[in-house]
Amino acid sequence: MRGRILLARRTQGRDLAGRWEFPGGKVEAGETPQQALQRELQEELGIDATVGSPIIAVPQHAPKALTLDVHEVRSYRNAPRGLDGQALAWVPPDKLTQYPMPPADGPVVAALLQPERMLVTPEPDDADRWLRSLQAAVVRHDLRRVQLRAPIFAAAHPEAWRALVGRASAWLREQGVDAWINGDAGLARELDIGLHLRSSQLMSTDEDWNGLRLAASCHSVAELDAAATLGCAFAFLGPVKETRSHPGVAGIGWEVFREMRAHVPAIPVYALGGLGMDDVAIARGNGAQGVAAISGFWPTAGHDQA
Repeated sequence: MRGRILLARRTQGRDLAGRWEFPGGKVEAGETPQQALQRELQEELGIDATVGSPIIAVPQHAPKALTLDVHEVRSYRNAPRGLDGQALAWVPPDKLTQYPMPPADGPVVAALLQPERMLVTPEPDDADRWLRSLQAAVVRHDLRRVQLRAPIFAAAHPEAWRALVGRASAWLREQGVDAWINGDAGLARELDIGLHLRSSQLMSTDEDWNGLRLAASCHSVAELDAAATLGCAFAFLGPVKETRSHPGVAGIGWEVFREMRAHVPAIPVYALGGLGMDDVAIARGNGAQGVAAISGFWPTAGHDQA
């Protein structure tokens, strides 16, 4: 059905019976994931499917070790039927979160609904130029999510930063962009935007985040687990590569990123650190929601006009 996504309900006698999932199954020996998906859709739904591009690959260690390798279906013949007795539902995308699913399906829903690219702002040197650069970055890269972050400037010029964040968040709201503030719960409440927790804040037991939308920066499995427990909308994990701000410091690399991500499959995770537009596909292939970046999206000198 146009504009809707097909879910199947797990039957009694299976793990997580009663939960909803994206149709598919196990890859057999000698099959590619695409071939396995075609076969499973024929066996389970009676359809002849043309499998398209990969969407995301979600690794998980528990409760069962697996990688959920998700692809779009470009087209199919025949009407889907639950040949194994499973209930089917064609679901509008904005209703997907209302269906209880296995943990590994959570990042799939996020990949379908949430932005794959997120800008993190650099420190301002001039407020007006910084705001123009923010606007240019959003327009040029069609960014739908932004973290407003400038810890040095904010500490040195708190009132100027408060005013600048107010201007920036108002413009972002007009553009339909999801705005987040780094570390400042007061500004998050005042401006009704998301609060992105620093890792030190995430592990604190003395703070009250009640009523705030939360995200978090993470550098360990324990911090990812804390972010998931807090109900964070997403987390950052990295640095994956060496960054301009920390030259000579090696990142964790994709293999370690994937391994850490597999321990906490339920929360969407952006890869961070030395990444840009060209890294989105590889990030998705390692279980990431996408990439978050400063220099990867921020306009270079001489190109700061929206």
